[in-house]
Amino acid sequence: MMDGQGADIVEMMQALGVAAREASVVLATASAERKHAALIGAAEAVWQDRASILEANARDMKAAEAKGLSPAMLDRLLLSEDRLRGIVENLRSVAEQADPVGAVLEEWTQPTGLHIRKVATPIGVIGVIFESRPNVTIDAGALCLKAGNAAILRAGSESTHSSHALHSCMSKGLRAAGLPEAAIQLVPTQDRAAVGEMLAMVEHIDVIVPRGGKGLVGRIQADARVPVFAHLEGIVHIYVDASADVETASKVIVNAKTRRTGICGAVECILVDSAFYSANGAPFLDELVAADVELRVGSGLNIKSAVPAKNSDWGHEYLDMIAAAKLVEGVKGAIDHIRRYGSNHTDCIIAEDDAVADTFFHALDSAILMRNASTQFADGGEFGMGAEIGIATGKLHARGPVGAQQLTSFKYLVVGEGTVRA
Repeated sequence: MMDGQGADIVEMMQALGVAAREASVVLATASAERKHAALIGAAEAVWQDRASILEANARDMKAAEAKGLSPAMLDRLLLSEDRLRGIVENLRSVAEQADPVGAVLEEWTQPTGLHIRKVATPIGVIGVIFESRPNVTIDAGALCLKAGNAAILRAGSESTHSSHALHSCMSKGLRAAGLPEAAIQLVPTQDRAAVGEMLAMVEHIDVIVPRGGKGLVGRIQADARVPVFAHLEGIVHIYVDASADVETASKVIVNAKTRRTGICGAVECILVDSAFYSANGAPFLDELVAADVELRVGSGLNIKSAVPAKNSDWGHEYLDMIAAAKLVEGVKGAIDHIRRYGSNHTDCIIAEDDAVADTFFHALDSAILMRNASTQFADGGEFGMGAEIGIATGKLHARGPVGAQQLTSFKYLVVGEGTVRA
């Protein structure tokens, strides 16, 4: 038997689902102009309400510090005026993108005379479950709206006050544009039973997008009856080839580790070609140590203040000022290591040799592969998507940064002239 509180949560979630499905019908045919107006209205509301948003965030930060969250997790949670300015810019960027709904993806005419168009269409209702990043409230809501989808958002307890303050701004934008407020709903409870309900709401939710740590994403992938766009971990590698430029390697690797350690694009393991090491050493590893990164190194790497790596250091997502490093034998050695320990998220090669870089790109199947660029660019905003709802590492439908275009499905429009099949 379910207790009264449990029954209330089921009823509440079902009500959210019904309202979202009804809103999705309106959004599916909403004009590009109305969606644009809603996003611009939300951007203006965020900036106008920045004092109250920052006050709400300060309450979340105080509670998170009392709970003993790590510096990297606190950084994920923190909002500042500069970060709010970035949120406003993201909203405006998404607003100004071409509307993906109705875009003709392919078009052809069959010998029978049938004219066929493959056209982008909204997915419907998207559930987003996230932990400590309050900006996901805006990014997810904006991208779902742009793609004509309704969204049900469930924020983590760490970001509850910040997320509600930001959600209020999205609601203001929707109201001003004459769109249903149920287009973007925030689950009003922190009871974990609400998450369980979301994962089973197949009649109301078309896809779930989790944003959070391995525990959250693993639970969702294991328990969800609704399809999931997700990545479990960002175990990001950078391989330094024998042909690498030393200055490029140092600049890229230091940025990839230290700019923000708590994001999924932060490098966690540096693989160094033994031929490069013999010729140049590994100055970038010394620079990481100088930047207070704890290095865990494999045999053959003599780096002052580093500690020997354990087997558990390979394939580990630190999300902290910690990195592993290992010598490998050429690009094949790097590929073998990444295939064994990687998470198909983002991997990078530092190389001047085009043939080696092509081998790296063709042999690996990560959602994002980079050359001579910081893995901190593994972000939808940096890909020109305005924002991202997450990075998907699966191989069906959406893959890599999930922006508005990736939040559409498609349908076939077939036109004949009284055409019949023989």
